[in-house]
Amino acid sequence: MTDIETTDAALVRAAGDGSEHAFRTLYRAYVRPVYWIAHGLVGNASDAEDVTQETFLAAWRKLHGFELAGESLLPWLATICRLQAANRIRRQRRDRERTAGEADESLPATVDVEQQVIDDDLAERILREVAGLSPIDRDIFRLCAVEGYAYQAAADELGVAHGVVRNRLSRIRTRLRTTVKEST
Repeated sequence: MTDIETTDAALVRAAGDGSEHAFRTLYRAYVRPVYWIAHGLVGNASDAEDVTQETFLAAWRKLHGFELAGESLLPWLATICRLQAANRIRRQRRDRERTAGEADESLPATVDVEQQVIDDDLAERILREVAGLSPIDRDIFRLCAVEGYAYQAAADELGVAHGVVRNRLSRIRTRLRTTVKEST
């Protein structure tokens, strides 16, 4: 290719035949306008740079056998740029929707620090009350209230009568309710 053949059509033919020099010349001529088109579509510099690079990569892949209809390559590059920008915007939207759904499921809407302090204080009071119980009452509380045993299953586990478990657990619950009422 001589220096005289520097029209877009000649550069497109040469780049389509594999000339990196011709493609580099086209890139230098159109990188700024393509960047500004991309920036207008995606709205920020980082994404505009990515879309610009994706545009020229797609153009490089499609140049072999491409016949330029007009005098300038820019309309064709602008079309590719619009498609690349639309793809990026769709990807980002899908990613935001996916991560927003995950965040909604895993995070509370707000954190009430005062309520957390109250809850921690209440839990501490309940633990102190349970620690002050007799060993048999602690075992009944652990089996029935914590582990979910039925009265008879707890009685069998501890070797006591069903009524003992029921009556003691009732007294334990009353004692803990009093602790909870005092904290509110």
